[in-house]
Amino acid sequence: MIKLEHIKKSFGKNEVLKDVSIEVKKGEVVVILGPSGSGKTTLLRSINFLEPADSGKITIGDLTLDAKHASAKQITEIRRKSAMVFQHYNLFKNKTALENVTEGLILVKGLSKAEAEKKGKDLLKEVGLEDKADTYPSKLSGGQQQRVGIARALAMDPDVILFDEPTSALDPELVGEVLRVMAKVAKEGRTMIVVTHEISFAQDIASRIVFMDGGVVVEEGTPKEILLSPKNQRTREFLQRILPKDNYCI
Repeated sequence: MIKLEHIKKSFGKNEVLKDVSIEVKKGEVVVILGPSGSGKTTLLRSINFLEPADSGKITIGDLTLDAKHASAKQITEIRRKSAMVFQHYNLFKNKTALENVTEGLILVKGLSKAEAEKKGKDLLKEVGLEDKADTYPSKLSGGQQQRVGIARALAMDPDVILFDEPTSALDPELVGEVLRVMAKVAKEGRTMIVVTHEISFAQDIASRIVFMDGGVVVEEGTPKEILLSPKNQRTREFLQRILPKDNYCI
């Protein structure tokens, strides 16, 4: 279970998150939608302290941290319970696909090189890249690099996987291959929080959708509730701009 309580974050005078609270149950796939600048990515990054919040509480599993006063040890512990899939892949350019996946298994999990490579190859197979184990990121397409990033996240067996707009940097023809892998991961019962503009993914895979704007949660509900019959006028305005007219009704 993941629980965010009264999360606030400002950059100078710009209040990006204004008292945000969200709860995610084990096995849920929660999609966060919203316009640019709504605070979606900042909220996601606050969960594992890549962007520490100014105040609030963060709970993952049995660990609860005060966002402002968390110790280095506590932050390390919470990062072990979460894994991030980044917008721009963030792979080690000087390491092969397999080495990118095994790095955390060896350094963090303490597996032997042989054990890590076995698990790494299994995970690359799971994301459809078993033939790319010895390939460096520069020789992989954007979609392939992102799938390596997903395999790397899975390798840590986290309580929650955080996806920060994982398809936004991809050419349109590569988006589908990444979404298919994400859907497969979701069907395995993994807890996922996904910041994305991919409405089809939200509609088909999400347990729940959270719509944010202006640093607050405007509305949340099932995909059917949010995408087909949103209650809030701001949610309706947002969806009217991004959804085909024949897919939208209120």
